[in-house]
Amino acid sequence: MYESTWMFCLKRILTLPFVLLGVSILTFVFIRFVPIEPAEVILRLARVAPTEEAVQALREELGTDKPFVLQYLLWGKGVLQLDFGTSFVSKLPVAHELFAKLPATIELALAAFVLILVFSIPLGIMSALSKYAIIDKIIRFFSILSVSIPTFWLGFLLLYLFSLKLGLFPTNGKGTLAHLVLPSFALALPTIGLFIQFIRSTIQEELQQQYVQYAQLRGLKNSVILIRHVLRNAAIPLTSLLGMTLGSLLGGAVIVEQVFSWPGLGRYLIESITNRDYPVVQCYVLIIAVIYVLTNLCTDVLHRLLDPHLMMKDRRD
Repeated sequence: MYESTWMFCLKRILTLPFVLLGVSILTFVFIRFVPIEPAEVILRLARVAPTEEAVQALREELGTDKPFVLQYLLWGKGVLQLDFGTSFVSKLPVAHELFAKLPATIELALAAFVLILVFSIPLGIMSALSKYAIIDKIIRFFSILSVSIPTFWLGFLLLYLFSLKLGLFPTNGKGTLAHLVLPSFALALPTIGLFIQFIRSTIQEELQQQYVQYAQLRGLKNSVILIRHVLRNAAIPLTSLLGMTLGSLLGGAVIVEQVFSWPGLGRYLIESITNRDYPVVQCYVLIIAVIYVLTNLCTDVLHRLLDPHLMMKDRRD
């Protein structure tokens, strides 16, 4: 049974609290499987001898001595009041620290996202339109190569070539546009290869459809058929992939931020996991989950708006 776009959006929004509840429970449970006592880690970081009495006193102060379910309920109550707790290490509110670092991660992810669009769409179209030609083989080789290179190794390779040997870009940190170039390329390049292959295969499938042959028989120019019909139809499945990609860029920048010392959420997460800073890890996962769900919702709505069949049904209803 067909449902309108408004009803579709309402249903997706109503499922959001249940998705976040499931994510919060899984995060809360799994992080406590780590067989290390956070109180002991904090004492060692403070260069205090982790005696049994000191560890117990700190556990009572942190609230980690309470029953597991009670810990979760207290944490969930705080989240509902937008209180994500206090960092075990810095003693500062978690939300304050995470939201202070979030803009840097968003900046890096958006820069990578723009690079993905700028490079993958024209290269994918060129590859599809020049099937089995030399330019197609070169683009396919580049796409396979970019997908095959591990991100951390690509980051070190870019640093070695363009920073240490050629001196074109800074080696680490954040501040100018030049600082953004290498991290965003390292984050975007593997996805560029995937998008090129996806766009190439999607356009080639569309070119085999009967409506293309019918348009050619009507005397329409190939450029008109490509722009008005083929690219529009090929864009529909691409929107779903773009939404998931933006979410994965935000959540997957951890390695790139480490390699380039980018002061974003990913680098902070690694430090928090090392220090068993539970409140920070839980808040980070929740933020990324919310971003994932919202970007997927926007993508699904855009998908329905681009699909002419669903739009016609909306208008009839």
